[in-house]
Amino acid sequence: MTAPVLEIRSLDTILHTPDGRRLHILRDVSLTIAAGECLGVVGESGSGKSVLARTVLGVHPRTTRTESTGAVLLDGEDLLAAAPRRRAALLGTGIAMVHQDPMTSLNPVVRIADQVTEAITNRRRLSRRARLRTAAGLLAAVDVPDPDRRARAYPHELSGGLRQRVGIAAALAGDPRLLLADEPTTALDVTVQRTVLDLLDQHRHNRGLATLLITHDIGLLYGRAARIAVMYGGRIVESGATEAVTRRPAHPYTAALLQSVPRVTGPLRRTLPAIPGSPPDPADPAAGCPFTPRCAAARTVCATKTPPVHHPGPGRTVRCHFPLDTLESAA
Repeated sequence: MTAPVLEIRSLDTILHTPDGRRLHILRDVSLTIAAGECLGVVGESGSGKSVLARTVLGVHPRTTRTESTGAVLLDGEDLLAAAPRRRAALLGTGIAMVHQDPMTSLNPVVRIADQVTEAITNRRRLSRRARLRTAAGLLAAVDVPDPDRRARAYPHELSGGLRQRVGIAAALAGDPRLLLADEPTTALDVTVQRTVLDLLDQHRHNRGLATLLITHDIGLLYGRAARIAVMYGGRIVESGATEAVTRRPAHPYTAALLQSVPRVTGPLRRTLPAIPGSPPDPADPAAGCPFTPRCAAARTVCATKTPPVHHPGPGRTVRCHFPLDTLESAA
């Protein structure tokens, strides 16, 4: 077996905010992504998904002090141990990111050509004509119509879908090995979402990109991600092949997420079930399993002891005292 492009081992990340709070965001996170593979990371807002991407990328708000322990290996190189200059050199070439909102991730006063080619011009000088030509080629590769004219435009002159394609073109410009896509379709219409996801899939296959696709919509991962990692309270509570996890979830939280996915079959007026309660506060972590206050199957031990990791099937993990298969077999 070839070594994974990205391997995360027992990653913990703590953020110290300007107001003095200590937020333990990521707890014992481990995952791998191979070349050409898409791993989907799914969970509610506040589960730690975006902080995971920013920790891999090495970019956090300047006002927040960050502590990370464990290992983040890119082609075997530990990014957490790398010097700042080395990490900066990998941005755009080793790792690239497609952000959630293309309007805020693009600079409104810089032309599209300069933003798309930034990963290239940071390393070698290009003439104005070369920047426009290179940008137009990258825009054409992500199906932006009339790429020569769009390369000279500003972000506000493009629709949301075109701006997100610009973001993808900019991410691909440096020919990275790892692509982080953080909720890349949240700000887009449903019809545009599929086009953007198809583009990501196309370039992942063609370039052999290892892709981390972050979303709050578990239904979006069907047919997109070969494997899935479900996050809750900063932990990966379940992982495995997407089909196996979605067909027979082993963690109560995964089951609750799946029940909340809208379906086109069944009663027309069916009310979607909601998960009661709120996600845990990272500034005040509780002992035991973080899902305990919201879990209908919780028992006394769930509130006091960290749940162990079980293996309900080949390539699958679940962090739960009482996985659903266990509960069903005991019933």
